[in-house]
Amino acid sequence: MKSQHPRPRRTLFRIVALSATTLAAAGLLTACSGGSAGGTDEYGFTAVEQDSSAEITVWVDAAREPIAKAFQEANPDTGIKIETYDGSAGGSDSFKTKVALFDQSGEGWPDVVFSTQQNDTAWAGVEQNGMQPFAAVLNKGLMSEEFLDGFTPGALDPMTRDGNVYGVRNDLAPVVYWYNETLMSEFGYEIPTTWEDYRDLSDKVAAEHPGYILGSVGDSFTGPYTYYWSGQAPVFQVDGDSFSSDFEDEHSQKVTEMIDHMLDNGTLVQDSVFGADFVTKYSDKLLGTPGPAWYSGAIFQNPDSLNAAPGTIGAAAPLVWEGEDAVTGNVGGGVWYGSSHSKNLEAVAAFLEYVSSSDDAAELATGLPAYASTAEAWLEKQAASGYFAGDFSTAITQAAESVWDGWGYPSFSPETAFSSVVIPGLAAGKSLSELTPALQAEYENEAQVQGYSVK
Repeated sequence: MKSQHPRPRRTLFRIVALSATTLAAAGLLTACSGGSAGGTDEYGFTAVEQDSSAEITVWVDAAREPIAKAFQEANPDTGIKIETYDGSAGGSDSFKTKVALFDQSGEGWPDVVFSTQQNDTAWAGVEQNGMQPFAAVLNKGLMSEEFLDGFTPGALDPMTRDGNVYGVRNDLAPVVYWYNETLMSEFGYEIPTTWEDYRDLSDKVAAEHPGYILGSVGDSFTGPYTYYWSGQAPVFQVDGDSFSSDFEDEHSQKVTEMIDHMLDNGTLVQDSVFGADFVTKYSDKLLGTPGPAWYSGAIFQNPDSLNAAPGTIGAAAPLVWEGEDAVTGNVGGGVWYGSSHSKNLEAVAAFLEYVSSSDDAAELATGLPAYASTAEAWLEKQAASGYFAGDFSTAITQAAESVWDGWGYPSFSPETAFSSVVIPGLAAGKSLSELTPALQAEYENEAQVQGYSVK
């Protein structure tokens, strides 16, 4: 089934035809005889000798494999080798580690990489090990200005450094408040609109319906992104080459105390939302939870996860502190990078455009696409399906436009420290407030290792 706004399938031929003038200026288009060009830096980096017939290697995680295969099917004349890896999920740094090895050997780089992390531009967009940046500059001729302007405003900000765009955003991942319409109505509860409402609801649920829950902190992303970022806590900030983390700030303390309170009354649990235990124990006991837009497909509509019945789940506006700005957090939103070492930048550009803005990009997306027209088609598809309760589109759109800008994008992820310090600490019976000094210290240590000065 195609999206509600069908667009012509973007084959490689069509993309090249549309951007021929731009690419020719960049020295990327070859002569009809199949000649090559190289050694130019007219588009922001020095390209190797080009070969428009060269096969491109694409790294994807399992969730992005279908869109890569869709490109392969739509462009049978383009050689493409699809390889799956973990997508740097959980802050594993596998993308960075592998590229460092290729930098040392001077060969082997993939042509396109998908990463779940938004902080990769901090290292992929700068020289590493004496090599030019891995990520190709996209806005100096490799991709058209018209195409790049089609992204939702702000979507490319994390991938932009010194005016250069180094990656294209796959999806937006603003945090909204998910709720079980059936259970909330049955129990007579109102959907919370503030973090204070959320905490108060937890006390009611604990007293009146013990065993029902309002979320989890069992994943490395939930604490940093879902709660601290959404709560405007300045625990992961970057200012130029300086990093700061402040768990003593008023907002940070309010988030910490709320999480501890809800862990104590049992409405927050420590099970991973991706674990089999979570599905077994809470598929019919999750009253609500703050969570990213991609929960729609990854959790609620996923037959291997909660697999909620149509009309059961709704998305509401993000929770906010009473009397404060209506902002929210963001949990990921993957990024596609093209390699500056690629021998076939023509195909790289075509691939990046296809996975962002084609009909298949809207059809196969499990969360809110970052490309504006693709997002519109995806939202209309969700609304037409009748799957979600309430005004799903408005809630998601409002959240996408209100992500708090106080969060930083250094060259390391907040997930690794949370995973190594907080998750085992909570499992051992400690409170989050007992663990935040060690968490802050770990953030600061990681920042120093990466070359940041710590405020």
